[in-house]
Amino acid sequence: MYSVNYHRAASVTEAAKLLKSGDAKLLSGGMTLIPAMKTRLAAPSDLVDVSRLKDLQGVKVSGKTVTIGAATTHYDVSNDEKLKKACPALAHMASLIGDPAVRHKGTIGGSIANNDPAADYPAALLALGATIVTNKRQIAADKFFKGLFETALKEGEIITAVTFTAPAKAAYQKFRNPASRYAIVGVFVTKGKDGVRAAVTGAGDDGVFRSKEIEAALAKKFDASALDGLKVPANGLMSDIHASADYRANLIVVMAKRAVAAANA
Repeated sequence: MYSVNYHRAASVTEAAKLLKSGDAKLLSGGMTLIPAMKTRLAAPSDLVDVSRLKDLQGVKVSGKTVTIGAATTHYDVSNDEKLKKACPALAHMASLIGDPAVRHKGTIGGSIANNDPAADYPAALLALGATIVTNKRQIAADKFFKGLFETALKEGEIITAVTFTAPAKAAYQKFRNPASRYAIVGVFVTKGKDGVRAAVTGAGDDGVFRSKEIEAALAKKFDASALDGLKVPANGLMSDIHASADYRANLIVVMAKRAVAAANA
């Protein structure tokens, strides 16, 4: 086992300072970092634990504005009563992540900072038109997710919260890998004062993306029937052992129709 220095930060300010030590990495739920360290895909010199910072935990709802601390676990997101009333689609989505062990340790901030191309939260935040708040600035979700495992975060920048305006209607549906429960295709749709947004995870060669075809169809009529006969281009979609690009293209429409039906239910 290689040597690693463990630090439990007492504040976000202290965490930011500790990140300047060697090749330091933030630790929250550790659902990606710890396995990567076990397989030697990552070997940080220091771990800066922010999982117990109270300032980074919890869900706040003020009117239509929802704010979720970065260190809030998937379990807490899925079971927050205020969120279930303001945006039940997000709470439901969180309940579908991984298994109980993952949901009790993994955090929303860690998930979006990692930006796995099959993770659920990136699609949710993109469809919700959310804002990612860091210790230095605020970043619109449309500009935050940059590609496979890439984000707009800069060196030493720490996600502290995500915030969004609860939409009038929203829902998420995914076709999941039966072993990992990651999305082979997941679609999150919303209808709010700024119109319709539809984000897709698990399918893009370059990670999460908004589907212009689905958004255009639903803008005319927010109903599953509006997607009848719609074709999503397979170009730019991934092919792997789980599904071809063509199969994923079809699944995107199927999941979108199910999501819209759920949103209207």
